[in-house]
Amino acid sequence: MGGLEIRELECFLVLAEELHFGRAGERLYVSQSRVSQLLRSLEGRLGARLVERTSRRVRLTPLGERFLAELRPAYEALRATVEDAKDRARGVEGSLRLGFQGTADALLMRAIAAFQSAHPACVTEIVEIPFADPFGAVRRGEVDAAIVLLPVAEPDIVLGPVFSKERQNVAVSLRHPFAARSSLTAGELAGTPLIAAAAPAPAYWREAHAPSAASGPAVTTLQEGLTLVAAGRGAMLLCRPTADYHGREDVTFVPVDGLPDSVLGMVWHRDGETERVRAFGRALTDVT
Repeated sequence: MGGLEIRELECFLVLAEELHFGRAGERLYVSQSRVSQLLRSLEGRLGARLVERTSRRVRLTPLGERFLAELRPAYEALRATVEDAKDRARGVEGSLRLGFQGTADALLMRAIAAFQSAHPACVTEIVEIPFADPFGAVRRGEVDAAIVLLPVAEPDIVLGPVFSKERQNVAVSLRHPFAARSSLTAGELAGTPLIAAAAPAPAYWREAHAPSAASGPAVTTLQEGLTLVAAGRGAMLLCRPTADYHGREDVTFVPVDGLPDSVLGMVWHRDGETERVRAFGRALTDVT
C-alpha cells in the first residue's frame, strides 16, 4: 500500500456516489479516461476489483461496498482534521469569497456588513456566479460559499441557512397578452414558453425555475433571459427583488399565484467548510 494517493481515494468516493464514469469525471473536473486510470491504480494497490463496469451499468463489488463503508468516515475525519488545523492556525481572517446569483440584495449586504464588523481581519470578496451554473464555482473552489436559488440536491454540496422567501413573478414583454394583468395563476402560465437556465445547471434545478409544458430558450445569464423576454421569445420567472433590480422599460413583471415561493440558500462544498464559512452562516442567520 506504499505511495497511496489521496486523489485515487477521492475518485473512488465520487464514483461510488455517481456510479457513472462521465458524471464522476465532471465532478472531479477530469476526463472519463482519467477516472478509469485512477480507479485502476487504486485497484492495483489493493489487489482486487472495487467496481464492476459493463456497457449498461456500473456497480460496486462486495469488496468495493465494504471498502466504501470503511473509507468514507476515515476520509471525512482526515479532511475535517486538516481543515480544523488550518482554521485554528488562521482564525477568521484572510478572505471569504462569496458568490451570489442574480442580486446581492439588502439582506445579503446586511449579513456581509455584520460579518465584517465581527471579523475585521477577514475581507469579504463578492463574486457574481452565472445563472446557468449555480454550483460550479463552489465545486471548482472559485468561491468559498455561494448564495443560490433553491432547490439544492447535490451530494457534494451542503445547504446552510435558507432565507428570502419571495412570491414568484413572471417577466413578459410589454406586447405580451399577460402584460396588462395584475396577477396570474400557475394554471394560466402552464402553456407559456418559459425561458430556462442552460446546462450545466442540473435538470431538476432548471425545471424548478421554468415549470412549463411549453419549453422556451435556454440562457446562461439573467440579462440574456430578460433580453429574450423583451424580444417576445418567452417569459421568465423571477422573485420580486430580482425583478426590481433588473427592471427595464420594455419588460413588465406580473405576480403569479400557485407556484412555490422563490427561496435562497447559502451553500458550500462539503470539503470546504471552514471557520470563515461557518461564521458567515451565523451572520446570515442573525440578520434573517
